[in-house]
Amino acid sequence: MRIAVYPGSFDPVTNGHIDIIKRAAAMVDRLIIGVLHNSAKTPLFSAQERVNMLKEVCGEIPNVEIRYFEGLLVDFVVECNAAIVVRGLRAVTDFEYELQWAQSNRIVCPTMDTVFLVTNVQYSYLSSSVVREYASQNGDISAFVPPYVAEKLKEKYNCVDRK
Repeated sequence: MRIAVYPGSFDPVTNGHIDIIKRAAAMVDRLIIGVLHNSAKTPLFSAQERVNMLKEVCGEIPNVEIRYFEGLLVDFVVECNAAIVVRGLRAVTDFEYELQWAQSNRIVCPTMDTVFLVTNVQYSYLSSSVVREYASQNGDISAFVPPYVAEKLKEKYNCVDRK
């Protein structure tokens, strides 16, 4: 059985993330989305809120499981009995950063491979930080996130529809 882990903070999950999730899920028997706690960041949404949003927007993908984790990715991958890590790439700068982590992880866990999926060009500009900035200013985020996530962002920022 091919098990892969797609780790990220998903704060919030974007349409770009969902594109990677759908494509990765089609390549493996089981895809575990690892919602990580990054001590270097202060998330807008709690870990449970991020897990819940992912469960809502990925609920129709049968081989996807969403789990929260802390600590090292290599430990989480081993815990999940996975051998593949999926990472999305938007630009060359993403590749440089991700390559460093992939190589380090491979040294620590020689059975772990990293697969890079190039982001669909329609999402190449998109990041969670862009979404948060637009949402915080009551901007139109309908092209960035699913409607469920847009509602959660509006609630978080106490925004109203601009209609």
